[in-house]
Amino acid sequence: MAADRSAGAPGLVGAIGEFGLIGRLLARVPAGGGLLVGAGDDAAVLELTPGSALVATCDGQVENVHFLRGGTPPRALGHRALAVNLSDVAAMGGRPRWALVALTLPPDLEVAWLDELYDGMAALAERHGVGVVGGNVARTAGPIVVDVTLLGEVRPGERLTRAGARPGDAVFVTGAPGESAAGLRLLLEPERQRSVPHRDVERLLERHRAPAPRVDEGQRLARSGLATAAIDVSDGLAADLGHLLAASSVGATLDEAALPVSSPLRRLAAATGIDPIELILHGGEDYELLFTCEAGGAERVGGELGLPATRIGTIDREPGLRLRGRGGVVRPLAARGHDHFGSGAEAR
Repeated sequence: MAADRSAGAPGLVGAIGEFGLIGRLLARVPAGGGLLVGAGDDAAVLELTPGSALVATCDGQVENVHFLRGGTPPRALGHRALAVNLSDVAAMGGRPRWALVALTLPPDLEVAWLDELYDGMAALAERHGVGVVGGNVARTAGPIVVDVTLLGEVRPGERLTRAGARPGDAVFVTGAPGESAAGLRLLLEPERQRSVPHRDVERLLERHRAPAPRVDEGQRLARSGLATAAIDVSDGLAADLGHLLAASSVGATLDEAALPVSSPLRRLAAATGIDPIELILHGGEDYELLFTCEAGGAERVGGELGLPATRIGTIDREPGLRLRGRGGVVRPLAARGHDHFGSGAEAR
């Protein structure tokens, strides 16, 4: 077996060792509240708010699948690794509380890279009151993996799920879906950046690298009792709406004219010919909230609740997903989106 040349090299993961690395990284992140027993024991012991139920989710970032090391600053990756999990809790109307982080690392990785990763994670954790209470470190000869398990809480009467949408309900989406996918296109095809205003390039790249999960909006929506169903947009608006429709046993018709095309997307389309509607419907990784509510309560979304959301369609009794074009013609809409084991998944 060949000698491991990284073992004694200064500033590398292999030189610090597992427990030294864990201690170093945990010192960079908040421990949070509700912690009865913290990192350093066999497991953390956590105290839920009385009357609340536990919400649990996990999601990972795999090098060359979710991110390119050369094109993703480590601080942005740390933010993103936590953000994608925060978005899941937000879609349930929950309050995020604690995270556990499992790292799979090559021994020749620079420790400074990990410091920045954790600094990005720490900043977002502090913003949302999340404590990092443990995790694991393992060695690999393959790609870097950053796997986060997030625990939150929600009052049982307020939780949101994918099931519950009813015929006649309005369909809403927050923010500007499609911008993350646009940022990915610019990252993978950098020659396109020369045709797009610099401020738009920076915004779209940032939307892809460091998405802003709708934690506060999800909790406001849950407390209001207005939403009948909800999901976050991770695989693509059409694909994730398809999951909601399947869970609710209904269909939906979206209005192309109502889809929120942001100004950066419009300018990108004008400069490059990329179809913004394609990005909005099928791009994914926006981590916006997609939700339904009774049509009679639709005005409360932007009024009383102050949610930055756009009404984009209606729930139908007839199964399936449809798109009403600008000319009024309705056609079936394929719920295309990312599938890790589907055709083309390796190109993500």
